[in-house]
Amino acid sequence: MPKKVLNNISEIRRYFHRNEEPVYFVSATNFNLLGLDEWVKNFKYICYIDCYDGRHPNVFTPTEAPHAEFQSIEDINNYLLQHKEVIDLIKRRGGKPKFVFLMFDEETERLVKELGGELWFPKAKLRTQCDNKIETVRIGDKAGVPSVPNALSEVTDYDQLRSVCEKAGIGHDLVLQSAFGDSGHTTFFIKSEADFRKHEHEIIGEGEIKIMKRIDCRGSAIEACATSQGTIVGPLMTELVGFKELTPYRGGWCGNEIFATAFPPKTRERARELTFKFGEQLRKEGYRGYFELDFLVEKKSGDIWLGELNPRITGASSMTNHAAFAHADAPLFLFHLLEFSKKKFKLDVDELNARWADHDMIDDWSQMVIKHTDDSVDIVTHAPETGIYKMLTDGSVVYDRFDYHRRAVESENEAFFLRILKPGDFRYEGADLGILVTRGRSMTSNFQLNARAKKWIHGIKSGFTARPLPSAEVVAEPAFKIM
Repeated sequence: MPKKVLNNISEIRRYFHRNEEPVYFVSATNFNLLGLDEWVKNFKYICYIDCYDGRHPNVFTPTEAPHAEFQSIEDINNYLLQHKEVIDLIKRRGGKPKFVFLMFDEETERLVKELGGELWFPKAKLRTQCDNKIETVRIGDKAGVPSVPNALSEVTDYDQLRSVCEKAGIGHDLVLQSAFGDSGHTTFFIKSEADFRKHEHEIIGEGEIKIMKRIDCRGSAIEACATSQGTIVGPLMTELVGFKELTPYRGGWCGNEIFATAFPPKTRERARELTFKFGEQLRKEGYRGYFELDFLVEKKSGDIWLGELNPRITGASSMTNHAAFAHADAPLFLFHLLEFSKKKFKLDVDELNARWADHDMIDDWSQMVIKHTDDSVDIVTHAPETGIYKMLTDGSVVYDRFDYHRRAVESENEAFFLRILKPGDFRYEGADLGILVTRGRSMTSNFQLNARAKKWIHGIKSGFTARPLPSAEVVAEPAFKIM
């Protein structure tokens, strides 16, 4: 008997509503796929950090077990997959478990297999290959998606760097990026030999470097999903980058906004067109499923350039998957799950993309990732709990009620806070305190933090108290971000 084909959005939604196989998102927190458990029956989060103090019905956090110091999110996930309580949970729930991750490696793939499960993402090897910023430029070139004028070269010293730039005709006011890593840590702004000297130990010996002409631009992000029926494209979002109130890292991502008029219609249309092209090229490269592109939009000319590719879900995914179109049709990540489910489906991708491009499909939201920005280390004694907060008329911020739904935010005077750092944790420069989600914008039309956003940040940060670190204790800042 031939397998039934899913022919429309309604049938796709019903398919997941009646899903019987367990699906697990394993990560440090459930932030990236917030709310997906309400779309997919038998979807559970397995997390290292319990942001909800045990009050989220679909978040499982095992008790702490001895482990080596984590060097990456992959280490956290591999620790979780080997934890007895996690293994017991997976066996108890039965079925043929499916796993999705923010980050994973070959060891994760082995552990999933050991658990009798399936990993619903392209192979780690392919993801790593696509994640390479040098490879991204090459994929973009093949797809007809232009990058900022650049040269790809190993760098041996400053004179050689100048020589490469002269040959490429990109001047000497530069932005350098190494092949892998978070933009806040591996992006270097080089205008002089003195600038180069500051970062040469992070540039020399790192293999090919992406050497870009520096442009005056706005950052933007767009997520998409490469499926057998074509590439489905989400909305273009603004990026919050390098605000000192939120992050100590120059050029470091610290949030997003989603609103219909974030960029002129022409820019939005061009970004969607380029994302579709890039997704179609990714399909040719053998990649399928969820991905995110950063675009750089030049302020004066409006030209749009490919910044980087994240072949995975990202920190912006919770924004994409909660937009108005997601509630009208389905969250973008649902199509990723559909692609890997092997369930046959038919979808008019052109029609879906045209509908999602309609500004009525976008509502106004903002998220800010709040880090500890002081150059200090202490131990948290009190942290604001996850839930809904209110801003009073005097600008102060108070806890109102517990909730784990972003949609519970009723007005711009309310916000949802997802706590990351809890009492007993070290608070160091760059530590993630939590994520604040508000209705409306957090930036002005000039892309600076607005007064309301600053009050929210101050209000949440004021809710943390800490005690000094005993002088005998030393804590090293982790070299990776957890979302």
